[in-house]
Amino acid sequence: MVRCPFFHGAALEVRVPAVLESTKTCQDSPSGQLLLGIRQFNAAQWYECHETLELLWIPATGDLRNLYQGIIQLSIALHHWRNGNFNGAISLLDGGMEYLNKLPQVCQWIDVTGLITQVESVKKQLEGLGKSKMADLDPSCIPKIVTASV
Repeated sequence: MVRCPFFHGAALEVRVPAVLESTKTCQDSPSGQLLLGIRQFNAAQWYECHETLELLWIPATGDLRNLYQGIIQLSIALHHWRNGNFNGAISLLDGGMEYLNKLPQVCQWIDVTGLITQVESVKKQLEGLGKSKMADLDPSCIPKIVTASV
């Protein structure tokens, strides 16, 4: 059991799966929890994706920790974009890419290289639009997590 502290001393207890994520590697198949997070990300449910993957991130180590942290940061970056927080979006897009750049091209069936390319593109477009026009971002430019053939 992992205790997750929140504001004002409150805590949430999270049950870690019997097969700890720390025993998995990039070469393994994704868990149902990761697949749920991917579906949430691709459905623009970015805050929910963040919550889902945080449960995997807490016990994870190594490459999987970087994978989860990268996707979590991208999720919150897009959540910030949708809410008009330009600086938060740009900062977390950079942070997410930094974590993903530590990974192999494919991790847990995710096309990491393709995701990084999409994020670089959306970041460049957002920077071109600037804070005042960030809402004009073409929705087709929003990154999607895709799986690679394994």
